[in-house]
Amino acid sequence: MIVSELEKNGIKGIVPSHGDILVFLYQKNRFSVKELSEKIHRTQPTVTVLVNKLEKLGYVEKIKDKEDNRITWIKLADKGIQLQPVFQSISEKLNDAIYGGLTDTQKEQLELMLENVYRRF
Repeated sequence: MIVSELEKNGIKGIVPSHGDILVFLYQKNRFSVKELSEKIHRTQPTVTVLVNKLEKLGYVEKIKDKEDNRITWIKLADKGIQLQPVFQSISEKLNDAIYGGLTDTQKEQLELMLENVYRRF
């Protein structure tokens, strides 16, 4: 559904795992690759590949830390910032598809059950 909605909005080349990165960058100005890998529960090499693709597509920028060259900061480029309303709309559609018709209590129960399943893996 996510890929389909992105394509309907003329956005190509982004997959759901890119969305995980973008969502965190919408919440905070910048993250290191290490921080992003912890946030989205992926290895640093995987996040590096995802970030490189987003950079190639023009959605993010990589900036070397001025004090510690070992750290590379990832931040949104203008194109990535402009994408935020589309992501918000898709997120709302996804939430409606998942939670539509559920009470707040049922939503919480679903979240807890899914978290328990996730921890098993």
